[in-house]
Amino acid sequence: MRTLLIGVFLFAISAISFAQDAAIEQEIKELSKAKWEWMADKDVEKLASLFHDKSKFVHMSGSWKKDRELEIIKTGSIWYKNADVHDVAVEVFGDDTTVLWNRITLTAHVRGNDVSNEFTVTEFYKKEGGDWKLLDLTFSSVRDTHKIEH
Repeated sequence: MRTLLIGVFLFAISAISFAQDAAIEQEIKELSKAKWEWMADKDVEKLASLFHDKSKFVHMSGSWKKDRELEIIKTGSIWYKNADVHDVAVEVFGDDTTVLWNRITLTAHVRGNDVSNEFTVTEFYKKEGGDWKLLDLTFSSVRDTHKIEH
């Protein structure tokens, strides 16, 4: 009987953990989707709230921190016109850290030209004070046949 109770307890704990991870995964997917919309709309106020003060951004042309990314978005140096998301995968690490991978076709206006590129974008999030903060956003150029392993 004792073994059965321990088994039921462990199963319940596992089910709660799985449900919690699934809820976090969905929350992060929705936040990432909103981020792409804010970037397209050049909504630096919402992005400034999302980006951690020490966040980093890795692009094809260089790497920089939060203030420069917001300046680039605000001025339109890079205008993220549309991120067509083909696939999303999320890994949850505890209740305060996640990594999200997007497979996207990004249409952007860069240096006076509209360009379209295939990327896998890696996003790291950490929960601080009840809010998710983006720690890192890295663009990796890939072929259109690239797949994210789930």
